Amino acid sequence: MTMTASQKLTQIRSELRTEEAEIINDKMIINMGPSHPATHGTVKFVLTLDGETVDDVDITIGYLHRGFEKMAEAGTWQQVLPYTDRLNYVSPLINNVGYVGAVEKLWGVEITPRAKYIRMLISELSRMTDHLTSIAAGALELGGFTPFLYGVEAREALYPLVEELTGARLTTSYTRIGGLAKDIPDGYEQHMNTALAHVEGLMIKVDKLLTKNRIFYDRMMHTGVLSQEDAISSGCTGVMLRCTGVDWDLRKHQPYLAYDELDFDVIVGSRGDNYDRYLCRMEELGQSVKMIRQIFKQMPKGPINVGDWKVCLPPKDAVYNSIEGMIAHFKLVTEGHQVPPGEAYFAVEGGNGEVGFHIVSQGNGRPYRVKVRPPCFYAMGILRKMLVGHMLADIIPTFDTLNMIGGEVDR
Repeated sequence: MTMTASQKLTQIRSELRTEEAEIINDKMIINMGPSHPATHGTVKFVLTLDGETVDDVDITIGYLHRGFEKMAEAGTWQQVLPYTDRLNYVSPLINNVGYVGAVEKLWGVEITPRAKYIRMLISELSRMTDHLTSIAAGALELGGFTPFLYGVEAREALYPLVEELTGARLTTSYTRIGGLAKDIPDGYEQHMNTALAHVEGLMIKVDKLLTKNRIFYDRMMHTGVLSQEDAISSGCTGVMLRCTGVDWDLRKHQPYLAYDELDFDVIVGSRGDNYDRYLCRMEELGQSVKMIRQIFKQMPKGPINVGDWKVCLPPKDAVYNSIEGMIAHFKLVTEGHQVPPGEAYFAVEGGNGEVGFHIVSQGNGRPYRVKVRPPCFYAMGILRKMLVGHMLADIIPTFDTLNMIGGEVDR
């Protein structure tokens, strides 16, 4: 007897259900995200659950900030800078420093001592806002609303300093090839010291609420464990690597700017679990405060930009009052920096690890290629191994301590 199309479809569905039942048995497949509040609106976990144990997980990073590397080919070397703000938008100033550092390395440009110190200052300020966001959000998603409020209050004490210096809270675009957009304003050190004292007081409260909290400790300890071998083989850097006990920090072991002139410690963990990553970020906040205070004490006076008008825009009075200044300004803006042909890689220690820029120049005013090494992308690559075998509830603290920033992963 010939089956109708409807009967064939019913038979196929029945066979598929039988095969799935044989393969999966009592396991359940569910989607977690992207609309889940803990998955940042873009990430999706396709979970295979055996009861409440994660038997397998397929991770989709989603789409957020789209084609930064391709867009970089369409503008001049300086016009790429605003795009870097949108990578790790929780610590955009570090991205700014990394990108112009790559261009300067290829060009052989040596920035002024004062510019180096200000770049370190903004990097540590940005690192603090990054770590505070991670700690606060991680506490909130485990039910700790009060430490979340303290953490965000601390971050909000720092954002006005970013705005005072750059004119924006997040989309900073503060660095320039060969220097900076402008010098630090009058009274900035006093404003910074006031804010840091407030942040330190708030972090004491967060520490009291979380570090020895029985519930928080039990949720974080021995979950999301990452071994040294897995961290190294997967390319993890930053807190993800240091929490396993690996003493590696670009500021200390491959010093750039003037980090070799600062006294600070590299914070390392021992177990590589969620609790270690929390402790590392808490301690790194203190180290950043320590470095910022040293930077103000040691910062030299002098110009913030190199004097070569082929590298940096001439001052406004020269543009308005001399033909040489006007022409130099016009050529840099319209034609772009004439970076010599070649390629270079420059990396900085970002909030989540090594942020690297590999650039290729053909000797004209536009990049031929800009490739980014985002630390979150490598951390996401090892996330599956950290989740399988743990409980469903452990996904939240593990994903939080990884501190995935969507714009950096999907670039």
